Amino acid sequence: MSDVLHVKGRVLVGPDEVRDELWVVGGRISYERPRAGAGAHEVTTVTGWVLPGLVDAHCHVGLDAHGPVDDATSEKQALADREAGTLLIRDAGSPSDTRWIDGREDLPEVIRAGRHIARTRRYIRNYAHEIEPADLVEYVGREARRGDGWVKLVGDWIDREVGDLTACWPRAEVEAAIAEAHRLGARVTAHCFAEDSLRDLVEAGIDCVEHATGLTEDTIPLFAERGVAIVPTLVNIATFPKLATGGEAKFPRWSAHLRRLHERRYDTVRSAYDAGVPVYVGTDAGGSLPHGLVAAEVAELVKAGIPASAALSATTWGARAWLGRPGLEEGARADLVVYGEDPRADVSVLADPRRVVLAGRIRG
Repeated sequence: MSDVLHVKGRVLVGPDEVRDELWVVGGRISYERPRAGAGAHEVTTVTGWVLPGLVDAHCHVGLDAHGPVDDATSEKQALADREAGTLLIRDAGSPSDTRWIDGREDLPEVIRAGRHIARTRRYIRNYAHEIEPADLVEYVGREARRGDGWVKLVGDWIDREVGDLTACWPRAEVEAAIAEAHRLGARVTAHCFAEDSLRDLVEAGIDCVEHATGLTEDTIPLFAERGVAIVPTLVNIATFPKLATGGEAKFPRWSAHLRRLHERRYDTVRSAYDAGVPVYVGTDAGGSLPHGLVAAEVAELVKAGIPASAALSATTWGARAWLGRPGLEEGARADLVVYGEDPRADVSVLADPRRVVLAGRIRG
């Protein structure tokens, strides 16, 4: 007796392709009904609106506000993401070894960027390799070999002597480091809140920028021309006013800067999207934010003015293609989420999955 899952309703294979049903046989997607003579089947039927498993393209499993966490805490984080329908995570930097997750079919797939690489005393304590520019190429090479095709730099952070956000790396060292990552087959992304580091990073060949609140009318066309993606993490940018208040007495310039970046966050994201910059969904969960916020981030993109279909693609079809993972294609591993209503009509539906199917089994 083999288990077969029959999913009926509206299967959103792509933004413009909808099917009426699919079958899950042996953990894989099929659009052909299993043959009656192929063996006995116990069929479970699920009905609703079907999307590929959601993507959180900026998440941190194995990390909390203080640094690395134990495996039990990492498991809870991954389960919270799964319950929210996030079945594919790009882990944008973690000091913890979470390779054990790869052997667990009940947990989301994780694509790792290794550990953050930051300038000395220019990032959150216990998070990153903290190094000087002369060592950047070496550490990028190390993390390129350790990760799953990505490396994460900290592109800017507060400079205590200046009292504001400044770029962390000289242009020549960034160029050499990105070239080394590319030689090793890895893509490079960078944490960037402010304006100063963006042109150098893009012209040096970076593949993606996280947060990207410092985009301006001068740098947005450069991102679009080079095809550099952004992951805005708007649910994290919502914390800027609180951060600004907390640091105002000591760093008034930094606090005022954060407030300006926060005030224009929606205009920044919408302008980037309108210019053709690729935009993907990421929550920045695992630092100070809880896991499972993917639906809230999609809603934030829509609030910024991105069409609902594009915001959905940024966490489903488009995001999976960008990360090199299949969606609801024939023969793909059955990672999918079923909803009671059409998420294209109202993205808030994403907050209430009816069923979560991971590796062909109903997990929630």
